[in-house]
Amino acid sequence: MMKVLKFGGTSVGSPERMKNLLGIIRPAEPQIVVLSAVAGTTNRLVEIAALFSDGNKQGALASLENLRRDYKQFVDELFTTPEGKEHGKQTLAYHFGLIESLANDLFTPIEEKIVLAQGELLSTTLYHYYLKEIGISSVLLPALDFMKVDEDHEPMVDFITEHIKPLLAAHPDENLFITQGYICRNSYGEIDNLRRGGSDYTASLIGAAIRSPEVQIWTDIDGMHNNDPRIVKGTKPIAQLSFDEAAELAYFGAKILHPQSVFPAQKYKIPVRLLNTMEPDAPGTLISSVSEPGKIKSIAAKDGITAIKIQSSRMLLAYGFLRRVFEVFERYKTPIDMITTSEVAVSLTIDDTRHLDDILKELNHFGTVEVDKDQTIVCVVGDFGAEKHGFASRVFEALKHIPIRMISYGGSSYNISLLVKTSDKVEALRSLHNRLFE
Repeated sequence: MMKVLKFGGTSVGSPERMKNLLGIIRPAEPQIVVLSAVAGTTNRLVEIAALFSDGNKQGALASLENLRRDYKQFVDELFTTPEGKEHGKQTLAYHFGLIESLANDLFTPIEEKIVLAQGELLSTTLYHYYLKEIGISSVLLPALDFMKVDEDHEPMVDFITEHIKPLLAAHPDENLFITQGYICRNSYGEIDNLRRGGSDYTASLIGAAIRSPEVQIWTDIDGMHNNDPRIVKGTKPIAQLSFDEAAELAYFGAKILHPQSVFPAQKYKIPVRLLNTMEPDAPGTLISSVSEPGKIKSIAAKDGITAIKIQSSRMLLAYGFLRRVFEVFERYKTPIDMITTSEVAVSLTIDDTRHLDDILKELNHFGTVEVDKDQTIVCVVGDFGAEKHGFASRVFEALKHIPIRMISYGGSSYNISLLVKTSDKVEALRSLHNRLFE
């Protein structure tokens, strides 16, 4: 049975860290290793693509040259033999040459996706050649040969299963397979990606496709914490989470995990472990089908939220009203986070404001519309089943001095969500932490 191990950008962020992965990867055991791009690379590729897109060819090529210089140094430090250095040099020549060649094309979103894919293709190829240099056998699995999304940008697990299995079967004597996170092909067969943080998603999808016994996500944090360690002192890693609790936390801002990455593993009951490359012996967080009853697990927050309130006397006793409201958001492909309703009003939140003006124009036909920007959703995650007593009152007690714009409770047995002004977020997180965990 093959485990899936994913390493994030910081875990491969320097030649030294890349070499240290062998302390975690055991080449004798069957496994698929998913690598992100070297830390910082994707941001710089985004910048280069934006310059190409704006027609600033010289600026793009200058930025590309800076990145190439950094990678030359990376290759010099990673490889020690002339053969290894030559492999590294050829890898850089190919990938940087490809990006450079796009300068002469009409630069569309298709070319942009090709540029963004080069980070993962570089890190995996360099690692494969490093292993070869030190005498460890590995197989480079091209993610673009099996990772695919449909027209709704949803990963096609059956397609992935069907295409990855023959690739693995073609190497029956090999244990170690290396592939790219994040990148995929879309329904047209073009190079695309699973969006930011998508390497976690890749690992979970591969785990589901091959029915792996375990997916391990290695980052630079020792598991998921019970609050945001950047804001709150004394946070602790959570030993165990259910899939539902992890999904809530990932969605509401716990940066350690891609929001959708638990769903493929959850469907096939594949445990996911969050572990720390810098402290490989730390227990981290285990996400599985098992839930611990009667416990509050964590607090998370999501910024950049806009609240919209639609008040209408026509809503009173009217059926079909909410459907028509939601159809407006559907037309503009804008997801809704939280919803609360009364007899004559509905409040909801969105985090994507690209089409806000058009949405508001249509909503004005329904009644009076109010908009509040700079809001934050604070989410308390744990076992909030209907038979649990007192948890909700402890949450509200902790926030009695903070104005709350919206409350969502009962939609899920795993969270209470509250909307506050972003300026009140830090106080809300600290106050909840003191009341619920200290």
